[in-house]
Amino acid sequence: MTKRQIPFKDLFLLQMNPLIRFFILADVVVYGSAGLLGPIFALYIDNFIEGGNAEVAGVAAAIYLITKSLSQIPLASLIDKVCGDKDDFWFLFGGMVVSSLVPLSYLFISTPLELYIAQFILGLSVAATFPSFMALFTRYMEKGREATVWGAYYMLVDLAAAATGAIGGVLATTIGFEKVIIATVVFGLMGTLLYLPVYGYLKRGDCT
Repeated sequence: MTKRQIPFKDLFLLQMNPLIRFFILADVVVYGSAGLLGPIFALYIDNFIEGGNAEVAGVAAAIYLITKSLSQIPLASLIDKVCGDKDDFWFLFGGMVVSSLVPLSYLFISTPLELYIAQFILGLSVAATFPSFMALFTRYMEKGREATVWGAYYMLVDLAAAATGAIGGVLATTIGFEKVIIATVVFGLMGTLLYLPVYGYLKRGDCT
């Protein structure tokens, strides 16, 4: 009987093409940065937003999710109509820059309305990134290894978010919410910059 081996090379991205590797590494940093703030977001609202409570937190989350959900199809349709992988990339990169910067507004806003506007902008930016990411990631994925690649992607991204979620709670208690927010923005932008090498591997620059 042939022994089955754990595919350690896949776990460390050693058998994946460079473009997919950059995608995964970038999202590990991006989602890891978001994990710093995610578990303590409701506490931030309670402490820094006037009248902040569970209701405000729930409405803020709903605005983000509804905006993201309803905007994805129109934006995805626009992305499909604009020919070329490199155009898809700029939708992705631009949306990532905006979504990475939105948490910076949490340092300056103080009312529920301002928070809701920030969440609306965040929803729009993420709605632009998700379809473009999925289109490029799927298009350049190695054929016949789709399950392995997606498994490695979600394993590493989820582990990063889990680790930073725990770290974010500790940091918020020890150094304060403001510094956690700044760290979220800095690491989010660092992860976004990791997308730049992807551009050089894209093949379709215009309509064919």
